[in-house]
Formats: sequence, C-alpha cells, structure tokens
Amino acid sequence: QVQLAESGGGLVQAGGSLRLSCAASGRIFSTDVMGWYRQVSGKQRELVAGITSTGITTYADSVKGRFTISRDNAKNTLYLQMNSLKPEDTAVYYCRAVRTGWDKTLSYYWGQGTQVTVSS
Repeated sequence: QVQLAESGGGLVQAGGSLRLSCAASGRIFSTDVMGWYRQVSGKQRELVAGITSTGITTYADSVKGRFTISRDNAKNTLYLQMNSLKPEDTAVYYCRAVRTGWDKTLSYYWGQGTQVTVSS
C-alpha cells in the first residue's frame, strides 16, 4: 500500500511562486511513475506534470516554462515548483503514483490534495 501526502499549498499573489511537496510512504517509490494533477470545482481533474522513474518529464501546455516537476527517490518525495503563478492556476493540486505490479497490472494512488489560490 502507498500513502501520499501533499503539502505546500496556500494563497499567493499573481506572479508569485510556490513549491508543492508530496511525501510517499509505504513500499518502493523509485520505480513509480509520479504526477501532479489539479482540479477546479465542477471540472475534471487534469494532468499538470508527470515524471517517470528515469526522470522523463511531461507538462501541460498551460504550465510549460513556469512549473518544474522533480523527485527525490532517496527521500520518497515528489515536488512541483510553480513560478509566475496566474489566477487560472487556482485549484486543488493532487499527487498521484502509478505502480506496475509483478504481473504488469497498474495500481493508482492519490493524495488528499492541497489548495493553491492565486489572487490577481
């Protein structure tokens, strides 16, 4: 079983920065594909950024050049550095882990979310 706990959200003015953290507990973290998602009330959850076990990253077009995803496998922690924040970045941000089992089945784990609010 994997447990994920996000932190680092809060209220920031437009143009400011925040760094989100996602601490993972449980079994192996280093081989998991990790990602940050966000959700605005009434809308679907969307991918913000993802990172593979080998460090390959992907970003939503809306955050490219402003957000950076990274991971520290030694600390079992995922990060999202968010710069030049805009009001439209306001959302609840979730951490997700995807684990591949010995039989190639995929298991998905989510954190509880952290609120990010960007004021104009």
